Amino acid sequence: MTNTSLNSNNNYPFLLSPAGKDYLWGGNRLKKEFNKKIDMTPLAETWECSTHPDGLSVVASGKYKGYTLKEVLKINQEYIGTHPTNKEELPILIKFIDAKKDLSVQVHPSDEYAMIHENGQLGKTEMWYVLDAKKNSKIIYGFNCDTTEEMIQESIINENINKYLNKVPIKKDDVFYIEAGTIHAIGEGALIAEIQETSNLTYRLYDYNRKDKDGNARPLHIDKALQVIDYKKKDNINQKMRIRRYKNGYLKEFLYRCKYFEVYREKINNQTIDFKTNSTSFHVLLILDGVGKINFDKEYLNIKKGDCIFVPANSIDMRISGKIELLNINC
Repeated sequence: MTNTSLNSNNNYPFLLSPAGKDYLWGGNRLKKEFNKKIDMTPLAETWECSTHPDGLSVVASGKYKGYTLKEVLKINQEYIGTHPTNKEELPILIKFIDAKKDLSVQVHPSDEYAMIHENGQLGKTEMWYVLDAKKNSKIIYGFNCDTTEEMIQESIINENINKYLNKVPIKKDDVFYIEAGTIHAIGEGALIAEIQETSNLTYRLYDYNRKDKDGNARPLHIDKALQVIDYKKKDNINQKMRIRRYKNGYLKEFLYRCKYFEVYREKINNQTIDFKTNSTSFHVLLILDGVGKINFDKEYLNIKKGDCIFVPANSIDMRISGKIELLNINC
């Protein structure tokens, strides 16, 4: 895939190889459609860019091939950049998610709650970009009315929490911002790219009484969930207006920005574009479709659908060419 060689220049882009997760609700689309060669069935998630200990991505090209991304960033802290959220650790985690079945009804804590109650960990705010969805696919996004802790606790006991859940139809190219404290779930038939804080804190409220592969009920975290939920009705789920810029076979579309990350969708149609990061932040390029090439110095990376490329802050000048669609993520 690459002809990169060992080189003293540390600011070259490099490919990442993901960690996989075989959660019971997953399917096989990540193997079939995104060329993920991970020996798991099902393959529910791939953690494409991750320094989280629960799923470390590994460098797959260049001088650090075989190292974990966490190890590389410990050696080269300047790769992360100077943005306030970019401290010593990578602040975000990027995934592909294949929901063959409904995910559990869940919520994530805020940074403040996690700091106190989860040994200084980060909370979890996230963004979903819908890669594909079946005709009747939905997500759960907050409540459909104002609720209280007592109402939700009683509905969990009586197994009728569904009556309070806001169910939103989804389609390809949708964007949803899931702030910490928002009750949510990805529905059956959705294929998602997720950008989130570096965290694996999930509090499940309801899991359809499912059993894992060993016949055990998956754990719920009701007490903690009830402490962090936003009980207000989710009124504003409309997606923000997306700003698009076209130029000679190249599209750049702004998807979302928050204090944790910034995300653009880019399409290159048989053109070549110049690309370089500044000193503020690394960039991650998540290839959604097509094939192309990244040229830098006298070297190159061939890239294709499913690939994930880490570009250090203050990178070398690059040229990206081909017919490809990607998400460009930075802090």
